[in-house]
Amino acid sequence: MDNQTVVYGVIGDPIRHTKSPIMLNRAFRETGVNGAYAAFHVTPDRLEAAIGGIRALGFRGLNVTIPHKVAVMTWLDEIDEGARAIGAVNTIVNENGRLIGYNTDGIGYVRSLKEEAEPELAGRRIVVLGAGGAARGIVWALARELPASVKIANRTWDKARDLAASLGGDGGPVSAIRWEDLRDACGEADVVVNTTSVGMSPNVDDTPIDPAWLKPGAVASDLIYNPLVTAFLRGARERDCRIHGGLGMFVYQGAYAFEYWTGLPAPVAAMRDEVLASFSGK
Repeated sequence: MDNQTVVYGVIGDPIRHTKSPIMLNRAFRETGVNGAYAAFHVTPDRLEAAIGGIRALGFRGLNVTIPHKVAVMTWLDEIDEGARAIGAVNTIVNENGRLIGYNTDGIGYVRSLKEEAEPELAGRRIVVLGAGGAARGIVWALARELPASVKIANRTWDKARDLAASLGGDGGPVSAIRWEDLRDACGEADVVVNTTSVGMSPNVDDTPIDPAWLKPGAVASDLIYNPLVTAFLRGARERDCRIHGGLGMFVYQGAYAFEYWTGLPAPVAAMRDEVLASFSGK
């Protein structure tokens, strides 16, 4: 670092698990960008102050993770059209003190899902577990792929209902289902997506649902990338399901953010290699 280094970061609560710093710093090295990226633990009561801080200190960009993706929108100057439709922001670009919010979660997720597990989403029946900020981007992007249905289930019914209403509209494929109806819905689904943090390190033995609910041949997808294969995915694989972990989404959402910040193509392969090496202890 020197007096020309541009600063970037990620905020969340918790944040110690994140691999974003090693991935984005590798991207800067690969492309010759004089940038530095760090993780910052920000509790909800300090969110406004944190956003004011990046503006005052001249951070060029910021990633936003659980639980701030919705609340952070209050403190931004402009919201990209896609992020506004989703109702959540995971990437902020600082344009000379003007903070602009974007959402790269959904586009990163769908790109990864289609490349790694299910290339054709049109006509598929999809169940999404969770209705938080991450789910918003995922559901929005999935709905654009023309699936037969996207059913949202959340332990708090109101959250699932409100998310479906905001992204579904009349006659669309998006709807909410009650948690008690989830088992039957999973048994019919072609793709089941966990957008919750259940199963994330260090609670690696937890599962959001019983993997036995899935039909053989379906895709079990998990946004979690630490661990690379969650207990939910292990159980689904034992049911002869195809499994899709969160690493690809994590890499691609970071790649899109990098491109928003720098205007350069992201070195995706190097970014993926850096995250994988961190898991192997290299």
